[in-house]
Amino acid sequence: MGEDVGVQTFSRADRARYRDKVRRCLDVLGEMLRESRFDTDRPMTGLEIELNLVDTGSLPAMRNAEVLAAIADPSFQTELGQFNVEINVPPRRLVGTATADVEADVRASLNSADVKARGLDTHLVMIGILPTLRPEHLTAGTLSANPRYRQLNEQIFAARGEDLPISIAGVERLAVTADTITPEAACTSTQFHLQVSPAQFADYWNAAQVVAGIQVALGANSPLLFGRELWRETRIPLFQQATDTRAEEIKAQGVRPRVWFGERWISSVFDLFDENVRYFPALLPVCDPQDPVATLAGGDVPNLAELRLHNGTVYRWNRPVYDVWRGRPHLRVENRVLPAGPTVLDTVANGAFYFGLVRALAESDRPLWSQMSFSAAEENFLSCARYGIDAPVFWPGLGYLPVTELTLRRLLPMAHHGLDRWGLDPAERDRLLGVVEQRCLTGRNGATWQVETLHRLESADHLDRPAALREVVRHYVDLMHTNRPVHEWPIP
Repeated sequence: MGEDVGVQTFSRADRARYRDKVRRCLDVLGEMLRESRFDTDRPMTGLEIELNLVDTGSLPAMRNAEVLAAIADPSFQTELGQFNVEINVPPRRLVGTATADVEADVRASLNSADVKARGLDTHLVMIGILPTLRPEHLTAGTLSANPRYRQLNEQIFAARGEDLPISIAGVERLAVTADTITPEAACTSTQFHLQVSPAQFADYWNAAQVVAGIQVALGANSPLLFGRELWRETRIPLFQQATDTRAEEIKAQGVRPRVWFGERWISSVFDLFDENVRYFPALLPVCDPQDPVATLAGGDVPNLAELRLHNGTVYRWNRPVYDVWRGRPHLRVENRVLPAGPTVLDTVANGAFYFGLVRALAESDRPLWSQMSFSAAEENFLSCARYGIDAPVFWPGLGYLPVTELTLRRLLPMAHHGLDRWGLDPAERDRLLGVVEQRCLTGRNGATWQVETLHRLESADHLDRPAALREVVRHYVDLMHTNRPVHEWPIP
């Protein structure tokens, strides 16, 4: 998402050249898949976490350039809004005590970064949507300096031809209009990466689609936006609406949205890249000088730059990734459904649950997606985003039941088995899945804690909504630094 784009204007010739290049990249990818030219020896997992910046009054701090300069760590990068940064965690295999190592490394990096940020009267916050964010914080001036973000903004609104309505009906209602894509910056996420072989990709992607709703329900952490209590994971409808290139007439014609759950189970990773090329026009038609056909014919690995750039502007909740590392190409499933936070421990527990569960499902004798419709998986996803840990879900053989009951009865044992298959240390497996289990037993995740805290502050302390939201953030930051899992957080 943060790749630099230097071109400032695009001509019709640029778009025609780019379309031809993307199609050639797709042909080359198909040939590479047929010839099995991919790294499959030591599958790796990866993690990215997007963060908010707040000032000493718990309001958004538009200082990411200064904060990144102070942190001076290449693991930290810019994001869409000036109140966002992102940390990229080096990939590693999911064996032994790898999860404990990830937790320790991320905590050390975030603590060090936060100390440096405090020198600028700024704090880092892992949260899905910052509760104190207001519409006036999201303007064209809020965009980060990276030219790619301004290009995206211009291209999306050129495609729409009109301002962007954002309407979310939850516990309360929100209806606002935006003239930039900066509302997307309100959505700060956790992304899990899982390297898989071409032969396994479809099974892992289908499995990830099946569990996407469950992940959102258990990990919801975005119940508040612009002072309103909306969905338990408001990131989902907000992100869908904030990057929508379709005017109302185009929606009525059935054109697909760029933030997309998908519409079918797949049989190959090629299906997803093919859909991207067939269904979505280019937003950033920047051509790379490399000829992918000649590169592959010469025995080298093509970077498929245009296909990768185009893929980065189609925002699937589970996105396919083609990448080249040390001269070897590989494929990854990028799982993008979860919000950031609340703690590093919660994040690593969410990752263990996901990695274990998708492996168990992908390796099952009878694929679960052969027993349920794709629309049922999407229905689960939206229901879980709206109702969070209280959501009902559909599951083959069980019908509709509470998501917590499904997790305790079926999914945690499956995740347990999947983590054993990865080779994770049993003590680590039990520690992290125990966090997910306790969330289900207590009914508390980040979203429920935020809402309960807000209501307590408004009723017991008689604070008005803006003051109560600032207090929610202040308490949240303090508890985040303890690294106690959110199900143990007290209500102030």
